[in-house]
Amino acid sequence: MNKTIIAHTPTEMEEIGIELASILTDGMVVSLVGPLGAGKTTLTKGIAKGLLITDVVVSPSYMIARSYEGRLCMHHIDAYRVSSLDELAEVGLDEYLPPESGISVVEWPDRIEGLVDISHIKVTIELLDSGLSEFDEDRRVNISKQ
Repeated sequence: MNKTIIAHTPTEMEEIGIELASILTDGMVVSLVGPLGAGKTTLTKGIAKGLLITDVVVSPSYMIARSYEGRLCMHHIDAYRVSSLDELAEVGLDEYLPPESGISVVEWPDRIEGLVDISHIKVTIELLDSGLSEFDEDRRVNISKQ
């Protein structure tokens, strides 16, 4: 899947995630790259819906990682406060890169050298200047299979 989609609303971001979930299989790593407020967690919520996860998905910012059970287990990792793969290994999260079972969705993977390179799918989200308020900015979502 290599495609670019323009999302106009948070609901559309979730729908992109639901569609993306349909191609995910055990052991895959999905990297979500984009600025603060781009919709990475919203997209992750859509992936969770597509994986039939019923728990409320929240940003794992302070916990670094959360796992959710569904059609596949989803490990949601926030790498914003992590500086290296070694640091992830120190807290045992390297086992999710890639996971033996389930999938890993990583926000801020570009902050750790080499993390995007080991991802199976890279999603880049870009805020577009739509001339509306900051809450109504469109997003360009580029999905590429690595």
